[in-house]
Amino acid sequence: MSDTHSSRNPVARFFSFIWRGLTCLRRALANLIFLAIIVAIIVAISQREADILPDNFALYIAPSGFLVDERQPVAPLAALNGSDPYESETLVSDLVQAITNARTDERITHLVLDLNYLASSGISKLYEVGQALQSFKDSGKEIIAYSDHYNQAQYYLASHANTIYLHDMGHVMLMGYGSYRSYFKEAIDKLGINFHIFRAGKFKDAVEPFMRNDMSDASRQHNRQWINQLWNLYTSRVETQRSLPVGAIDNLIEHIQQRLEVAAGDPAQMALTAGLVDHVHSRQHLRAELIDQFGYDRQADSFKAVNWYRYLDHQHSLPLPGKSYVGVINASGTIYDGEQPPGTVGSDSFINLLRQARDDGDIKALVIRIDSPGGSAFASEVIRAEIQAVRDSGIPVLISMGGVAASGGYWMATSADEIWALPSTITGSIGVFSVIPTLDQSLDKLGIHTDGIGSTSLAGAMNPALPMDKQTAFIMQSSVDGIYRRFINTVAEARGLSAEQVDQIGQGRVWSGAKALEIGLVDKLGTLTDTLEAAAAYAKLEQWEVKTIEQPLTPFEQFMQQLSSVSIPLPESAERALSSLAQLDSATSIGAALQLEPNRVYAQCLDCTVWSEQ
Repeated sequence: MSDTHSSRNPVARFFSFIWRGLTCLRRALANLIFLAIIVAIIVAISQREADILPDNFALYIAPSGFLVDERQPVAPLAALNGSDPYESETLVSDLVQAITNARTDERITHLVLDLNYLASSGISKLYEVGQALQSFKDSGKEIIAYSDHYNQAQYYLASHANTIYLHDMGHVMLMGYGSYRSYFKEAIDKLGINFHIFRAGKFKDAVEPFMRNDMSDASRQHNRQWINQLWNLYTSRVETQRSLPVGAIDNLIEHIQQRLEVAAGDPAQMALTAGLVDHVHSRQHLRAELIDQFGYDRQADSFKAVNWYRYLDHQHSLPLPGKSYVGVINASGTIYDGEQPPGTVGSDSFINLLRQARDDGDIKALVIRIDSPGGSAFASEVIRAEIQAVRDSGIPVLISMGGVAASGGYWMATSADEIWALPSTITGSIGVFSVIPTLDQSLDKLGIHTDGIGSTSLAGAMNPALPMDKQTAFIMQSSVDGIYRRFINTVAEARGLSAEQVDQIGQGRVWSGAKALEIGLVDKLGTLTDTLEAAAAYAKLEQWEVKTIEQPLTPFEQFMQQLSSVSIPLPESAERALSSLAQLDSATSIGAALQLEPNRVYAQCLDCTVWSEQ
C-alpha cells in the first residue's frame, strides 16, 4: 500500500522524472564519447597506413566553395548531418602548397583543374592561386582545365591552363567588377528613426546608406578608381595568358549582343570563336579524351589521377627537415573586442595567438595574414600593440595582405617589420566612424513618449528613446576626431611619413595594393609564399617549415570536427528540421549584417566587405 501511495505522490513522481531524465542524458553522453573514441581510433589507424602514390600521375585539383584564408568553424548541426566542411570552403594556402609541391615533383606529369565546384571568389585569392599555376606551367608541365560553365572566378584560374575545355551547352560569364549597396535614407525618414553619424574622413562612406538615397560624388570617384584598377588587373592577366589582344575582354562584353547573334545564340561557340576556350565538348567526349590520355581508373570509373587532398596529406606525412619554423597567424574577418571564433578577429583571442607564437622557441619569424575590412578601432590598436611586443621580443613580424586589409585591418598591420600586399589587395580606408540611432520620433508616431529626470545633463545621453542633444553630439564627434588623429599619427610614425601626408592619402580613401606601394602604405608586392620566404630571410633560416598557429580546439570541438567527416544517416523528418534551423540561422545573420554596436567607434570599410565577397 505504501508503494501505491508513493507512486501517486506528485513530489515522488517529479523526482522520478528528473532521475529518468538524468539517466537518459548520461547514456546519451556515454554514447557520444564512445562514438568519438571509435572515430579517433579509425583516424589514428588510417594515419598509420603509409599512402603509396604512383610513379607517374596527373594531379586532380577541384577547389570547391569559396577560396578562404581561414575556414569557418563547423556548425554542430552541420556536423550531425554529415556535412563536409571542404565542400563550402577551400583554403588558399592548401591549394597553393599542393600546386607548388607538384611543380618540382617528378612523379606529376600534368595538372587537371576541375572548376565546376568553385564559387565566386575575390581577385586577390585568385591571383595567388594563379601565380602558383603559372609557376607550375613555367616548369614545362601542362595544365588542363574544364568546367560545364565558367563564372568570372573560375575562368581566371582556367586562363592559366594550356588547354581549356567547355561544355557544348556551357558559357563563359565575364561581367566586370562592381560595388553596389542599398541606401535607406527615405525608409529611415518614413520610420522616424534618427541616425546620428560621426565620422572623420570625407571619403569614409560606410555610413552613407544612413544619410543618402544614392552614392555621393566623392564615394563614386574613389570607388571607381580602385574597381577599375582591379578589373584592369583581371583583364590584362587573362588576355596575356590566352594571347588575346589588349582590350579583347572589354570589347567582348561591350559587343556581346552582336557576338551572340553571329554565333546563332550559342554562348559556347561564341567563347570558342573569341579564343576564350580551346575545345567545346560534351561530358562524355571530355571523359573519353581524359581516359585516353591518362588511363582508366576502374574503381573511380574515371581517368587515372591523384586527388589533391590525398597528395597534400601524403606531403604532410613526410618528415620535416628541421625544427625551425616560420609561424603563420590568420586574421580573417571583422575585428571585434574580446574572444571571437575563427572567421572573425577577436582582440583577446588574437593576442593569445600572438603570445603563443612568441613563447614557442621553435618559431623564428612570424607572418600575419590579414584578410579583414577592419572593425573595432579599440581592438585594432590593442592587437597592433601586441604585434609590437612580439617584435620587441626579437621575432621578426611581416604582414601578408590578402583580399582586403583596410581600415582597422591596416591599423593592426602598422607595427610590422614589413608589409606585403598583392597588387589587387584592397587597403587604406584610413578613417573612423560611429553611428548612434535614436527612436524618439518613431515612438512619438506610435503615441509613446519618454520623460524623466537625471542627476546630470548626460544621464540620459545614450537612451535611444530620447533625442540626442548638442552636447552629446559634440562629445561623440570629438571622440571620433581624436581616434582619427591617433590613427593618422600611428601610420605616420610607422611609415616614416608626416601626419599631413597620411591625412592626404587617408580621409577614408581605398587603394589597391599596387597603388598603396606607390604612396608608401606598403613595402612590397607579393604572395603569402613570397612573404614567408622574406620572413625566413629576416631570421636567416636555411631550412624551415611553416607552422600555422591556431586556437586550440576544445574536446567538444575536436569531437564535432571528427564527426563532420562521418556521414550519419538521419530520418527524413530530422533532415527537414535541420535544414529549417540552418535557414533560420542564415536569415538571422542577414538581419545582423552590419553588427554595429551603438556608442562604438569603428575603423571599418564596409564597401571593402561588399566587394571582397563578389
